[in-house]
Amino acid sequence: MADADPTKPPSAELAAMRAAFDRLHAASRREPPADLDLRRDRLERLKIMVRTRADQFVSAIADDFGTRARIETELMELVPTLGAVDHALKNLAKWMRPEKRKVGLNFQPGRAFIQYEPLGVIGIISPWNYPLNLALSPLVDALAAGNRVMIKPSELTPAFSAALAEAIGEAFDADEVVVATGGVEVGRAFASLPFDHLLFTGSTAVGREVYKAAAANLVPVTLELGGKSPVILADDYPLTKAARSIAFGKFLNAGQTCIAPDYVLVPEAKADALAEALLAEVRKSYPDPARDPDYSGVISKRHRDRLVGAIAAARAKGAKVMAHGEEAAQNAGKVAPTIVIGAPEETILASEEIFGPLLPIVPYHRLEDAIAFVNARDRPLALYCFSKNPETQAHVLRHTVSGGATINGTLLHIAQESLPFGGVGPSGIGAYHGVEGFKRFSHARGVYRAGPFIAFERLGPPWGKLARRMAKAMLKR
Repeated sequence: MADADPTKPPSAELAAMRAAFDRLHAASRREPPADLDLRRDRLERLKIMVRTRADQFVSAIADDFGTRARIETELMELVPTLGAVDHALKNLAKWMRPEKRKVGLNFQPGRAFIQYEPLGVIGIISPWNYPLNLALSPLVDALAAGNRVMIKPSELTPAFSAALAEAIGEAFDADEVVVATGGVEVGRAFASLPFDHLLFTGSTAVGREVYKAAAANLVPVTLELGGKSPVILADDYPLTKAARSIAFGKFLNAGQTCIAPDYVLVPEAKADALAEALLAEVRKSYPDPARDPDYSGVISKRHRDRLVGAIAAARAKGAKVMAHGEEAAQNAGKVAPTIVIGAPEETILASEEIFGPLLPIVPYHRLEDAIAFVNARDRPLALYCFSKNPETQAHVLRHTVSGGATINGTLLHIAQESLPFGGVGPSGIGAYHGVEGFKRFSHARGVYRAGPFIAFERLGPPWGKLARRMAKAMLKR
């Protein structure tokens, strides 16, 4: 949601948003469903928009974060978005084909199939941490499904939000895709619009409010939330190799990733060694976090203060805190990469999603203890297991539940267009990406086409002996 225009009162923003929605809604009811050619055309326009506006988007996101490496935005936002477009373009014709379903013997001759149809108008509320990808990736799926879309970007990325609104306005007609900008008041009103489906990506707390607002209009929702995504490091996996993957996934974008490792469960004898290995990786990747252009800034002072306060609280409770360039980073408006061993349960680090470059290490005695630790908490958005033993990998997956998982790596499951992405329980409702996204934003209409005669109807009424014999035979099946 972009910062409110000081020359434009909130009431005017709300009225403009409602008018834009009404235009989309009317078009979705007036026009026939988008055919394959039109869907492909919209996706191609989106692809061209991302490519031609790439420099503008990268610069805007860097401005919003204070510091964000160009390559990080390219690899984590532009590349996945373009990959989603290409995947949809390649598979769209197949996705749109009716799916044949079996017809029972009693209803032969006949044909049954599912026809996927656009829902109508999709609302997308996107977050600030990956503002481009988390606005445009669901847009790809919604357009592939033939819908019209309204996007509400975060108020914490005003430069990007303005750039996106301008780009979408040039690439799409006002009755195809629009961007609604404004502050928190506009965001609340957006969530209350009678969309045909609403997707929200953000915190669990805000997700609850969005869910309530959508419920008033019986709007179905997809909620992509977060939570404390664990790493389970088995005793058999090389420590230094695990440290490289964990550090990469945790400190990318300064930990502001919804599926970043939130804490690491490690055999108790290896806790200190893992902390040292993680710090060694941090020093290699970010020699001087305060000045390093590859190390992202934290999005706002409020978020920085929360993280700095969490570190102080952990120290005060006796936790072991190991940081790289802590004081210099804070003076530069950043938060240093930090490892914490023994964070007490009552601290933020142990009880809340961290969403920053702070990584607690939790020692465990037996693997079953680590699994029990995960299962005693809310089901996470992601889970990471490091083990060379396929039986251990399977055991961890079988005895835990998470939205998604990567084995012997971090973050990588989200980059697979063939896999659904979504949470479970408090970490989210529903999933999208690829064919799952196409189906998420489609209505699966069940259709039965009767044959030249309908045997069932010929049984009666009036119900006679044949009908009674048929009913008796069917009940015995």
